[in-house]
Amino acid sequence: MSEAARVLVVIPTYNERENLPAIVGRLHAAVPHADVLVVDDGSPDDTGKIADGLAAHDDRVHVLHRAAKAGLGAAYVAGFGWGLSRDYGVLVEMDADGSHAPEQLPDLLAALPGADVVLGSRWVAGGTVVDWPRRRELLSRGGNAYTRFMLRLPVRDATGGYRVYRREVLETLDLSGVASP
Repeated sequence: MSEAARVLVVIPTYNERENLPAIVGRLHAAVPHADVLVVDDGSPDDTGKIADGLAAHDDRVHVLHRAAKAGLGAAYVAGFGWGLSRDYGVLVEMDADGSHAPEQLPDLLAALPGADVVLGSRWVAGGTVVDWPRRRELLSRGGNAYTRFMLRLPVRDATGGYRVYRREVLETLDLSGVASP
């Protein structure tokens, strides 16, 4: 990753009014040069209006309003399309619910020069989950072990959603053909 690569963090939201200001603040404290795109799916709790307020006071914050809840995957695809059309060199997926620590983003970005995609993981040394029921943790660990074995994938957390992509990787994909429930 070149030092000049522009970074866009795509944060999908649906009813995240309580979390969004803090997540954006923590993100900008950790990576001041990063831009944020909030992709709001018509949150009935006015998350979109809160995002608009953040954008009105900070030119690093942008908002993409979608009329209705269309799913997390579709929100990321829309955000990536938005970022690619505006020449961002690095695109990040991060949840608004606090499950992805913005303070870890500098480490993920630092790993990008040696990779095309960097995955944040819950299931490595230093990784963690907070307030998960034991059943959910076992399901995630078991599902990832199965995926690793069946696909011979040397990744400990294939289902994690904290990822950093080089622009060039996303450009090789037909994002319009991606479907996610």
